[in-house]
Amino acid sequence: MTHASVRWPWRPVRSLLAASVLGMALGSAAQAQDEPLEQIVETGKDRLVQNREMQQRINELDSEIRDKVEAYRGVNREIEGLEIYLAQLERQVESQEQEMADLEQSIDEVTETERRITPLMLKMVDALEQFVALDVPFLKEKREGEVAAIAETMDRSDVSTAEKFRNLLEVYQEEIEYGRTIEAYRGTLAQNGDERQVDFLRIGRIGLLYQTLDGSTSGVWDNEQEQWQTLPATYNSQVQEGLRIAREQAAPDLIRLPLSAPQEAEQ
Repeated sequence: MTHASVRWPWRPVRSLLAASVLGMALGSAAQAQDEPLEQIVETGKDRLVQNREMQQRINELDSEIRDKVEAYRGVNREIEGLEIYLAQLERQVESQEQEMADLEQSIDEVTETERRITPLMLKMVDALEQFVALDVPFLKEKREGEVAAIAETMDRSDVSTAEKFRNLLEVYQEEIEYGRTIEAYRGTLAQNGDERQVDFLRIGRIGLLYQTLDGSTSGVWDNEQEQWQTLPATYNSQVQEGLRIAREQAAPDLIRLPLSAPQEAEQ
């Protein structure tokens, strides 16, 4: 914004005052011939008093004018600063409007993605449930419970799609890790209507064996027959060695055990 500078004519005012005083003096001299001397003196005194008062008033006006001019210049500076600030605010508003537009577009894209990914997740849950059912029955209750929890989560409206997908991938990742590791754990074996505590040996997901706590009996899960098969006593030492390796009580070594591959889940 451009502002015209302001100049106030206080110097011409002073010149006009001087001219006025000179004119009054000349007028007094012209009347001096007709008026008594004392009257002339008194008249001069009165006029001097008036002139001093007038000069004082002029000085006051001059000071007021200067103050108003300075105030005017200060207001102009504030206006310039406000104009700069408003221009910055306008740029910020434009940037925020663009961000809002981008956010709305992202929300639309997320909504579309959710509509597409939800059926996929439901298929993944069904496939996982079928896979666990057909797989070697190690940690059966734990794995079935995880699948059931995931299936329940799919129906919850208070859980975001991203959280559902993350939980599902975690279960899938855990199932993948089962195929790469060996594990020994103690659990309950139900066989022929009898339950007993045994040590289980899982070798990846291609073999699941057990051995009684006294080491006298060992067995292997037959996935085709879906039942436990008791092993000959000659395998007891091999199963026991496998348990020690899984518990990191012995160095990895070659052991001979009867294993069976799991069935593939139907598509």
